[in-house]
Amino acid sequence: MLAEHGEATLLAGGTDAMVEINDGHRRPAGPVLAVNRIPDLRSWRHDPASGTVTIGACVTYTELMDPSVAALIPALAEASRTVGSPQIRNAGTLGGNLGTCSPAGDGLPVLAALDATVTLASVRGTRSLPVLDFMVGVKRTAIEPGELITEVTLPVVDGWQGYAKVGVRNAMVIAIASACVVLDRAARTVRVALGSVGPTILRCPEAEADLSERIDWASMAVAAPDLARFATLVSAASRPITDHRSSAEYRRHAVGVLARRLAQRALTVDPAGATR
Repeated sequence: MLAEHGEATLLAGGTDAMVEINDGHRRPAGPVLAVNRIPDLRSWRHDPASGTVTIGACVTYTELMDPSVAALIPALAEASRTVGSPQIRNAGTLGGNLGTCSPAGDGLPVLAALDATVTLASVRGTRSLPVLDFMVGVKRTAIEPGELITEVTLPVVDGWQGYAKVGVRNAMVIAIASACVVLDRAARTVRVALGSVGPTILRCPEAEADLSERIDWASMAVAAPDLARFATLVSAASRPITDHRSSAEYRRHAVGVLARRLAQRALTVDPAGATR
């Protein structure tokens, strides 16, 4: 049907699309194709052999909060818990979050920090690409005409991971700034992804490499000055703007604070420790 109707609008949970339609910012030019009852898109699977979790595009935020998913991808469950209200979480989907591709999308920093892979399908076949290649700009993706997001594949990481955001209130809020931090003990690497502080989700390669070298991976400890340096490098990697919700200066400061607090949850911080 996508191949036959080039102007078709795909509808999953509709939590983004219906807001734009009701506000008059979008008018579907062709048919609206609802995909949220397709069984293959509503399921997820864990492959212990490959150490991955594959999540169908129409799995909802409420389903991502289930303990069975949270045990494998805890940061994604944390991000899902911050999305809207229970009604929004019951309808909104991970694939919809990707398709909208807002820099403030709560699930996207987690996918970026975990180096997720997005699978797309069309009558021409399927293709997969890294999530950072999929997100090309503000609400712009690498989806080609006639393609549908079918699933997202993430690695199951041996180590701590978490997500946090700040907004103008404590619930039902679009992120002013957000961060996901992942500590991979097997690879001895740190991964950081930021939301709402750039045209799309940003990684922080300099901050990641610096903290990875300074952590004592045997004891999972770090010196306080090293953690402070990590926060400074994260802030420096951001590219925020000033808008009606926040100033660029606040966003830049906030992502550094968020990243430092997340790392503190995973590490033992020695306030008097020597830097490595």
